[in-house]
Amino acid sequence: VRLVESGGGLVQSGGSLGLSCSASGFTFRESPMSWARQAPGKGLEWVCGIYRDGDTYCIDSVKGRFTISRDNADQMVYLQMNNLEPEDTAVYYCAIEAPSLWTFDPQRDDSWGQGTQVTVSS
Repeated sequence: VRLVESGGGLVQSGGSLGLSCSASGFTFRESPMSWARQAPGKGLEWVCGIYRDGDTYCIDSVKGRFTISRDNADQMVYLQMNNLEPEDTAVYYCAIEAPSLWTFDPQRDDSWGQGTQVTVSS
């Protein structure tokens, strides 16, 4: 399993960023995928997830601002983030996980990528 995140950067409050996750080494089209984040000094937090049929789920704090999508042909998962807030500053990771199986305190494992840093300035 290999997951590689990209697209992070520095943006002003109210700005937008699009994250990408390249996946390989497993049957992507059959797998639910999720994005999680870790803010400075805090634990990991699930953000958005997408099932193999395209159904999506995002936590309340990002609903209406973040959109998750997938491209099964290219084995990619995306997270479009609009109207960013300083509280969105974190390292963002993609993972093979269904929203229905999210736990309160997720832990990274060897299948997770290195993450991509998102910094939102006020």
